Amino acid sequence: MSVKKEASGRRSVQVEFEVPGTPEEVWHAIATGPGISSWFVPCEFEEQGGKPVAMKLKFGPGMEPSSALTAWDPPRTFTAQGESWGGAPPLTTEWSVEARAGGVCIVRIVYSLFASTDEWDNQLEGAKFVFAGFLRTLRVYLTHFRGQRSTLTQFVAPFAGTEAEAWEAMTAALAPAGVPALRGVVEYITQNPYDALLRLDTPGPGVAALGTFGFPGGGPTMVAMNFYMYGDQAAATVAREAPLWQVWFQERFPMPAELGERE
Repeated sequence: MSVKKEASGRRSVQVEFEVPGTPEEVWHAIATGPGISSWFVPCEFEEQGGKPVAMKLKFGPGMEPSSALTAWDPPRTFTAQGESWGGAPPLTTEWSVEARAGGVCIVRIVYSLFASTDEWDNQLEGAKFVFAGFLRTLRVYLTHFRGQRSTLTQFVAPFAGTEAEAWEAMTAALAPAGVPALRGVVEYITQNPYDALLRLDTPGPGVAALGTFGFPGGGPTMVAMNFYMYGDQAAATVAREAPLWQVWFQERFPMPAELGERE
């Protein structure tokens, strides 16, 4: 385990990675609603007196955790604290941006919680593990689409099976004859975890992130497809293509009635 344990009961894991851009450009991508929505999931910030005080992430129906912003120092660092998955203690996420030579920055993320036993260490490892795929999307966004207008289309549904079975079902359904036009460059693909990242030319400039995942501490396996479209035509492209993908996704991964009613 890479969990750091302190005498105070604080347990933490750290992620560090390099991205192109100035601190201000990177900050916009990781600390604003439009920026986060360009590579992660839909995000909204709540402000009081002109200063952000809370943020909400929208992973899908019934999965919209909110976090209080307990520190805010642009463009260097901010800290968010909110509920964890599976009944774990509150999770604190600290983001920091450090400029390096050559037009790049180091982004550092520290996940931490307080606990007296090892019971929730897998929660920290899981947060680090699941988030890695989104960070690859962030790097592609900052490398190829930095500062462009973006529109996100998100599809997510539970799957009655393992992550491996969900991945097999998704990739088998992606046969060229069965999907709307989708062409581009494979930036990343792995089966541990089950993720694929495509930089798109068709139906327009963007990124398609495909994956399956489970939540630390329990819960159903989820199938997810995020399409991040960029540029002045992004909204028009999504308006044209999203209904086609919606039909495709619902036919293969129908949403259970009790979850669908929450939308």
